[in-house]
Amino acid sequence: MTAPEQSLRALARTRASLDGEEVTYWWSGSVYSWAPDEPYERLFGFEGVNVARLLHDPDDGPDGYRLLSREAAFYLDPVTGEILKTWRDLPVVHVWNDPANQRWRPFPVPTTDLDGQVCFSLEIPLAYPSPLPVAQYPRHSAGDTYRALELFQFFAHRADLAGPAPSVPATMSWTRMSPWVPWMARGRRPGGLTYHCRGRKLGAYTEVPERTRAHIADHHPEFARAPEKWSEPNETSWTYFRRLEPPV
Repeated sequence: MTAPEQSLRALARTRASLDGEEVTYWWSGSVYSWAPDEPYERLFGFEGVNVARLLHDPDDGPDGYRLLSREAAFYLDPVTGEILKTWRDLPVVHVWNDPANQRWRPFPVPTTDLDGQVCFSLEIPLAYPSPLPVAQYPRHSAGDTYRALELFQFFAHRADLAGPAPSVPATMSWTRMSPWVPWMARGRRPGGLTYHCRGRKLGAYTEVPERTRAHIADHHPEFARAPEKWSEPNETSWTYFRRLEPPV
């Protein structure tokens, strides 16, 4: 995996499947609040599902890929683990990102040898104009620039990567530092959220916990499948909130 195209191919087999078959990742964890001069607090449990397919496209060149995916994730009661409907008398807006696509080109993927395992690290700082400008969303926006840090790690066994299979078993971790999510209505109050989760590549979507599959089936059943075609732009919690509550 010394050449960029080789390391990207190994990541592609870990994150998805080279034959275009659907791949489901499931994860769970916690969401913590942080703010100046306040104690850290575990506000929510968090559970999510991503269903993806990997495609080659002639426009991307011989070593380029397009990852087509949908992603749903749910804020949970920190004690009971139940999917929340409200939090402190506010309606909870869960994550329904459709699409959540990525376009990949060969690059030197950061990897760490862990004595039989390989860890692929993707560290993504984000800063771009917020879909929720403060002037239009004073109760829901932390600023006119969205800033966050997304930290992914994908783990696969080196012996599996040495084989010919288009997809290899994998586990993952994900950490995100972000502003308060819009539905919390904290405006420009200092502080934000830290998400800390871990999960794995499943053998099939049917391995997603039954409660979570039922919730998806009841609300947005299309999230049980990956998209068939490329589309853009991606959906985020911020753009989804804007669609639910358009500016006046």
